[in-house]
Amino acid sequence: MDEIAVRLDYEKVAAGVYGAISRLDGATTKLANEAGIEPALRELIRIRASQLNGCAYCVDMHTKDARKGGESEQRVYAVPVWRETPFFSERERAALAFTEVVTLMADTHVPSAAWEAAATVFDEQEMAAVLSLILTINAWNTIGVATRSWLPGSYEA
Repeated sequence: MDEIAVRLDYEKVAAGVYGAISRLDGATTKLANEAGIEPALRELIRIRASQLNGCAYCVDMHTKDARKGGESEQRVYAVPVWRETPFFSERERAALAFTEVVTLMADTHVPSAAWEAAATVFDEQEMAAVLSLILTINAWNTIGVATRSWLPGSYEA
């Protein structure tokens, strides 16, 4: 197996920014709790964004966290093809679709139709929580992909 070289120890070199993102992650989790966003749904959002961004470490981490939280292997394996499976609820489908459009916003610019589709399933507080989950995982993915600060397989659930 080829070794993947760490490009930058971001946590050490940019400790203040790393700490701020960690605090953002905590605030996002608190908001998700207050909004009633289920832990399993949070992990589905994190997995899908991480897949789209190509963040191997975060895919590894959040699939492990999902499994530890009781998610089935079948559903974890089906996240990339969620549209073609019957395994996800309307709420989960809305979150996955919204995750894709926000994560790929350079291409889509989050069309009104995409926002409205999610807003029919999630109330305002839930929309804020889902959006916060997406933006936070995208921030972690940016660090992970750009710096390779964390190696896939090194996370223990």
